[in-house]
Amino acid sequence: MKKDYDQENTPPDKSLEQEIEPKSKSQRKREMLALQDLGSELTKLPADQFEKISLPDDLHDAIVEARRIHQHGAHKRQLQFIGRLMRDIDASPIREQLDTLRGQSARAAQELHLIERWRDRLLDEGDAALGELVQEQPQTDRHHVRQLLRNAHKEKQANKPPKSARALFQYLRELMLKD
Repeated sequence: MKKDYDQENTPPDKSLEQEIEPKSKSQRKREMLALQDLGSELTKLPADQFEKISLPDDLHDAIVEARRIHQHGAHKRQLQFIGRLMRDIDASPIREQLDTLRGQSARAAQELHLIERWRDRLLDEGDAALGELVQEQPQTDRHHVRQLLRNAHKEKQANKPPKSARALFQYLRELMLKD
């Protein structure tokens, strides 16, 4: 005769068991060290890039202090303190901002690809593509873009380095990333 299992005698669901298990000490330590490494990366950023990242006030102050400290032991303690502060906040937005500054995020890569396509279209199609660009980005300086296009074509014909094509890319990047 089969016995029906009641609630108390049912075998435990393995997925629930895995969710309930606390993190191991090694995993917690890896996460803590990752947060300290992120804090260390923030301390090494140039000042202008550091100011672009939005951080909680106490974390911002701790990082500014760490940038000021040059003694090895004191600097290491300050990085541990930064790691402790970061345990209380969600570090993923900070990581995304840092990746965006370094051009490593998927969104930043997409934006750069878009700018490259516009540059290539402008070099290939000329005024037709420039008209579309002006419709999309009304603040475009037509005269400046035409001058860069003329110079880029001359450089290409003379087998010179693409200085103007690079300048065009830089101008387009500034124009499109202002938004």
